[in-house]
Amino acid sequence: MSAEEREWPGHLDVGAVRFARPTARYDEILAFYRDDLELPVLASWRGHDGYDGVVFGLPGTGVQMEITQHGVPPVIPEAHPENQLVLYLRGPEARDAAVARLAERGHRAVAPANPYWDRHGAAVFADPDGWMVVLAPWVFGEQPPPVFG
Repeated sequence: MSAEEREWPGHLDVGAVRFARPTARYDEILAFYRDDLELPVLASWRGHDGYDGVVFGLPGTGVQMEITQHGVPPVIPEAHPENQLVLYLRGPEARDAAVARLAERGHRAVAPANPYWDRHGAAVFADPDGWMVVLAPWVFGEQPPPVFG
């Protein structure tokens, strides 16, 4: 990839990035990401124009994940193994610490649908909605992925 392909377009003066997704299990999702994975909560609300929501920082405040719940009963799309939050961690020790924290909280790793993650030493967990959280032991763009087996 050339340097030109890696540069951010000048006409998109983006100060932060947030992606959002729905849930039908707001309290379980809140507990998983806030208490079990320990992502920082930047904002949360209940009953705002019929929506409950929470915004998590990934990492810091410039990258955010918003989870919302709406409707009675709330309806969400069916989970797919490629619905993923990939956290590129700074080495195997960081991955192991995150895995240990989730295991202490009663979560177990699941087999990834894509064998790429196993080959490169990532651990994969399903959140309460069945969306995958991938804990990769390298920082994408800073170093090549390690190869296992």
